[in-house]
Amino acid sequence: MKPLSVAVIGAGSWGSALSIVLNSNGHNVDLWMRSPEQLQEIKTTGINQKYLKDVTIPGAIKLSNELKTAIEGKEVVLLSVPTQSVREILRKIKPFLTKDQIVINVAKGLEVHSKLRISEIIHQELGAQPCAVVSGPSHAEEASRGMPTTVVSTSKEKKWAEFVQDLFSNEYFRVYTNPDIVGVELGGSLKNVIAFGAGISDGLGYGDNAKAALMTRGIREIARLGEAMGAEISTFSGLSGIGDLIVTCTSMHSRNRRAGILIGQGKSFEETLEEVGMVVEGIKTTESAYELSKFYNIEMPITEQIYNVIYKGVAPKEAVVQLMSRRMKNEMEEIVESKKLNW
Repeated sequence: MKPLSVAVIGAGSWGSALSIVLNSNGHNVDLWMRSPEQLQEIKTTGINQKYLKDVTIPGAIKLSNELKTAIEGKEVVLLSVPTQSVREILRKIKPFLTKDQIVINVAKGLEVHSKLRISEIIHQELGAQPCAVVSGPSHAEEASRGMPTTVVSTSKEKKWAEFVQDLFSNEYFRVYTNPDIVGVELGGSLKNVIAFGAGISDGLGYGDNAKAALMTRGIREIARLGEAMGAEISTFSGLSGIGDLIVTCTSMHSRNRRAGILIGQGKSFEETLEEVGMVVEGIKTTESAYELSKFYNIEMPITEQIYNVIYKGVAPKEAVVQLMSRRMKNEMEEIVESKKLNW
C-alpha cells in the first residue's frame, strides 16, 4: 500500500501504539490529544508517560490539539477514544470530514444510554461515511514495541475491512478480516466484563481453577447474547472472542483485570479507578450487557453477579457464592434441549 495520511484521534495507550505501527508502515500520522499538558510532555520527552511508559513516540508523528488541523486533508481518521466519548467526538469532527475519508474505530465498548455498538453510533452521527472496526487480543504495551500481534478488521463492506488489513499489516502486526461486524464488536466489548470478574477472582485469592471456569462459562454467555443480537456464533471462537478474552483475563496489561483485582482485594471503586488511572471500559459495559441480557431474555449469571458487585454493592465473595450455588445444569443444556437428546 502506498503511504497514506492518517489522523489518530486519541492519544491514550492504544491510539499511541497504533500511531507507532502506522508510522512504521510508512504512513504520515497526525496524533490528536485533548490535553495541552500531554502534548507538551510528548514534545519535550518523546514519551507518553501516563499511557505508554518507556516507549518513544517517533518524531515523524505530528502532534496536535486541534481537531481541524489533525483531520483536514487526511485519507483515514482513526478513533481511539473511550466508548462513552465517541458520540461527542463524532459531532466535533463531523464538520471537518469529507465523504471519502474512512473512519476506523479501535475502542471496545457499548454506549450506556443507547446500548449501541460503536459502528452503529458512527452510522447515526455520520450517515454513509465509510467505516471499519479493529478488534482482537492486542495490548498497546506489546504492539508499540513490535511484539507479534494479531487482530481482526471488520466492516459492512468487504473492501473497507481489506483496506484496514492492508493499512496495518506488517511483519509483526497481522490483520485478519471478518464479515461479522456485530460479533466482532460484541466480543471486544463483552470480554471486558468477564475480565473484570477474572480480576475479582484473582483479588480474592482464588486460583487457576476458578479463572478457567470463569473464562469458559464467560465466553458462553457472550456467545449466547451475541447470537441473540444477530452475530455469527463462530466469531466468538476467533480473535475478537476467545482470543481477546484470554489476553484480557490473564494479563496485567489489562486495566479491566487490574481494576477487578483491586475490588477483590477490598479497594473502593474510587480508589480503584484512581490507581488504574485510565478508563476501565468493563464497568460501563457491565451495565449495558446486564440490561441487554434482560431485554433479550438471555441467561448471563456471571455478568449479573458482576453487575451486582458494581452497581448493587454486593460483596465479591457473596457474588461467588451465588454463582456456585445456582441450580445444577448440563454444560450443553441448550444442545440437549434443542435436539431433545434422550440422555
